[in-house]
Amino acid sequence: MRSQRALNFMKAQNYNYKHSNLTGKIIELAIKVHKNLGSAYEEKLYQRALYLELQRSGLRFEREKEISINYGNVRIGKKKLDFVVDGKIVVELKKIDAIDKVHVAQVVSYLKTLGLSVGLILNFGNSKLEIKRVVV
Repeated sequence: MRSQRALNFMKAQNYNYKHSNLTGKIIELAIKVHKNLGSAYEEKLYQRALYLELQRSGLRFEREKEISINYGNVRIGKKKLDFVVDGKIVVELKKIDAIDKVHVAQVVSYLKTLGLSVGLILNFGNSKLEIKRVVV
């Protein structure tokens, strides 16, 4: 059963958007993690807890998926994404004061690199989980 907060978020965002059932489930799991841990810990602990919840949920996902950063045809670096769920949703975790434009731009870059269109930024840095849906 979905938490009331997850349902309210989906209503406010228009429940029929692309991958709404999947993003709703991810949000529900993130809310559960936040309720259990609060906002006092480092980002890595939230990633570990969400990893456990994703495993229990039966959703397919990759943790710390590595992507190549290219400049033209030359690989200039790599980046590890927190999660890619079901090959469709990039999930980026934060432990910050507030989600900013730079965090959205980061996820947009990841989505474009992977050829995906939907991402979630989940900020565990406050007393209430901050959720930002990113679409390209």
